[in-house]
Amino acid sequence: MAEMRVLGLPAEKGRWGFIALGFLANVCMGAVYAFSVFRKPLEAAWAIPPSQVGQLGYPFMAFLAVFALGMALAGGLVENWGPRKTGILGGLLVGLGWILAGFSPNVGLLTLFYGVIGGAGVGIAYGCPIAVAGKWFSDRRGLAVGLTLAGFGASALVVAPIMSALIASQGPLRTFTIMGVVFFAVMVLAALPMRFPPQGWKAASPKGKAKPSAVEMDRGRMVRTPTFWALWGVYTIGCLAGLMAIGIAAPFGQEVANLSAGLSAVAVSVFAVFNGVGRPLFGWLTDRLTPRYAGTLSFALILLAALLLWRAGGSQAAYFVGFSVLWLNLGGWLAIAPAATATLFGTQHYAKNYGLVFTSYGVGAILGNVMSGLLRDLTSSYVAVFPPVMALAGVGLLVALVGFRRPALSGK
Repeated sequence: MAEMRVLGLPAEKGRWGFIALGFLANVCMGAVYAFSVFRKPLEAAWAIPPSQVGQLGYPFMAFLAVFALGMALAGGLVENWGPRKTGILGGLLVGLGWILAGFSPNVGLLTLFYGVIGGAGVGIAYGCPIAVAGKWFSDRRGLAVGLTLAGFGASALVVAPIMSALIASQGPLRTFTIMGVVFFAVMVLAALPMRFPPQGWKAASPKGKAKPSAVEMDRGRMVRTPTFWALWGVYTIGCLAGLMAIGIAAPFGQEVANLSAGLSAVAVSVFAVFNGVGRPLFGWLTDRLTPRYAGTLSFALILLAALLLWRAGGSQAAYFVGFSVLWLNLGGWLAIAPAATATLFGTQHYAKNYGLVFTSYGVGAILGNVMSGLLRDLTSSYVAVFPPVMALAGVGLLVALVGFRRPALSGK
């Protein structure tokens, strides 16, 4: 019998090509993290008065909300259509949303084109490379998923300078259109080779300590287990802390740590590196330590970082260390949660199951941004954000330690 080949190579080696393709697709999808580079140019282009600049955050918030909702609704597409067709559809919508955004005359239409259409495209496509990595790498699922998602975390570091240069020469609206064409091409080309392994295929020489789940649960059975709610809850807390850190990193640096605007921008680029590194790092730790102990470690780090920023936030060293850890752990949870979903509930219904688990990302994004803004307004300082984060991290640590247990096989 002929040896199975993947992307022209023996399956054991060729499967790594799917990680590279998924990484490229995630660089395109993660460009949302660089949206802030458009805000000042759009403010000037549309002559938005200072009292109304807050509305420029609507496209970003809409994108994240639709992204999370799209993951939940589109999980079945990956199972029914396969990763190729689903990835192509997502790439089409991402490109269309960005291209149309270039023709937006106001924030309302930008929110519709960029936030809703572009966000829906990412929601549809995001699960494809994750599902492919999870099925091809049962032997080191966390690492494979983490490497795939590293592109999303590091995207801002890659695309923000490109978009800034284009904005300077072409203007913000034309930059949306140019990037949309590029994202469409890259995402569709990356999706074309995507496929799942044949039923029952396993790596010949498993490495690492991750084991395939003995449980295979569909979404209906999954939501009736305490394990699902434990995972959903801790994922919400992890995303809340991380996305809050993304939202306030630059203003905290300037207002509390007394950084210049230029240095705070450099700091955000440094933090983006940690966000990208956190995915393969915690994916690897999930393989080695199990989701239970990787999650516990993450919350211990979040708690310590929040304590440092609460007590010494005015120190520039504390600022860099604290926010680096928070961004690292956001990337970490975006690797722990998908690996945990496959480990705890199986891979047969993985796309649908993780789509539902991922709704916690949207909830965390909304709660994190609302909480940080409210506490900033009430206390006139971003430092007030961190005691609640410490409390939530403590809760998350206990829930991860107690609640991350593989569901029993009984019950249907």
